[in-house]
Amino acid sequence: MFTQSGELVTISRLKNKEKWKFLRSLRFRITVILVIIGIVPCVILEKSIVNSYEDRAVSVRSITVKNQCDIICNQLIQQNYMEDPGSDVINGQLSMLTNIYGGRILIIDQDFRVIKDTYDMDRGKTIISQEVIQSFQGKETSQYDRKNSYLEMTVRIQNTETKETLGVMLVSISTDEIRANMKILETKGMTILSIIALLVLVFGYLLAGILMKPFQKVTRSIEDITDGYLDESISVPDYLETELITDAFNKMLTRVRTLDDSRQEFVSNVSHELKTPLASMKVLADSLNGQEGVPVELYQEFMQDITSEIDRENQIITDLLSLVKMDKKVADLNITQVNINELLEQLLKRLHPIAAQKNVELILDSFRPVNAEVDATKLSLAFSNLIENGIKYNNENGWVRVSLNADHKYFYVTVADSGIGIPEESIAHIFERFYRVDKSHSREIGGTGLGLAIARSAIVMHRGAIRVYSKENEGTTFSVRIPLNYVM
Repeated sequence: MFTQSGELVTISRLKNKEKWKFLRSLRFRITVILVIIGIVPCVILEKSIVNSYEDRAVSVRSITVKNQCDIICNQLIQQNYMEDPGSDVINGQLSMLTNIYGGRILIIDQDFRVIKDTYDMDRGKTIISQEVIQSFQGKETSQYDRKNSYLEMTVRIQNTETKETLGVMLVSISTDEIRANMKILETKGMTILSIIALLVLVFGYLLAGILMKPFQKVTRSIEDITDGYLDESISVPDYLETELITDAFNKMLTRVRTLDDSRQEFVSNVSHELKTPLASMKVLADSLNGQEGVPVELYQEFMQDITSEIDRENQIITDLLSLVKMDKKVADLNITQVNINELLEQLLKRLHPIAAQKNVELILDSFRPVNAEVDATKLSLAFSNLIENGIKYNNENGWVRVSLNADHKYFYVTVADSGIGIPEESIAHIFERFYRVDKSHSREIGGTGLGLAIARSAIVMHRGAIRVYSKENEGTTFSVRIPLNYVM
């Protein structure tokens, strides 16, 4: 029972995860953007049209009523209505006007007394309001009350000859008709908006799917590689973005293939390098075992050869272990403040016996005292390999010059020799593991083909850089740049 409950919870979580996954998708976000772009302007437009209609309708209604009131006001003056408000013609016109517009008209004399009320509610009463006072002062007013749906205005009753204000006509007009028309417009607008929203949602979702197809192609192409490397590169040139993504991926894929080829070559080279000394020792041992009464001199010679092969095997294993250490995380560096001048002097002193065997002169040029934050052991191994290479591949009575300089940020070490140089086509490969420029003389010169790979790894771990300049039969120069202060 518990297991079934756990499975139901897991299934529910997976469904929720899939739902949220879609909400995080680019297709969903493109759809939302298209919906916003398509609907928001329509909503704004609909509101603008309705508000514009209301303003226009109220303005037209105000002008129409004002014109009719002006006509009536002239008749009031002509028929002396302010003195005798009993004219049936004018009262009929006032009643008709209020019936047409569903409003109310008050006529107020100079004493602020109501002499006519179409509702017959306030006749004889005194009205003193801001609007009435402003009208007697020569300023007619008009006010629209949107909340209560009415329009209120004041019209002066003025003697055309003397320009004297004899009274004020206070008019209140219902705008329910305008509000009803607005409701109709809003209803139709919402209907149209709903249809537009539905169309935008459907077409937006479909369009987002079309826009996403190139990215889906990229995804499928990358997923195909999870089962093994493709021989050809992927290409989705539909958009500039997909083209940039595929170009970057193809570069990464090329790098991965190169690394895979390098790994396979490395394994092959390691196997070959380790088997060669073993095969030589087996041949020598079989030769000794296959002969009876072997002279002591021959026996000693064979044993000496076996010892040399053992030493060579040990050197290969030592260099391989050094490379493994270099491949570890930078956190394995033992960073201390080191005097680089003394470090190079000690290296040259230790390598002097090797150089003396070939009559190679070792020269150290220190242009200034240099102290830097480095791992002395690993950096010594790097410089030792560079100097030792300069000795091995040098000519008789040649030289190896080591120079040290610095600025405010880096220190620079160059190792130059007068040796045999490196062919131009080999310069790009000299830092590869087990690579040798002259394979035919590799046994004579010695080494494992790992020295420069070890040197480069150690320098890179220090956030440094190494460059090589060489010309065949004219010597080689290695230039190293390393920060004075180590930064993680």
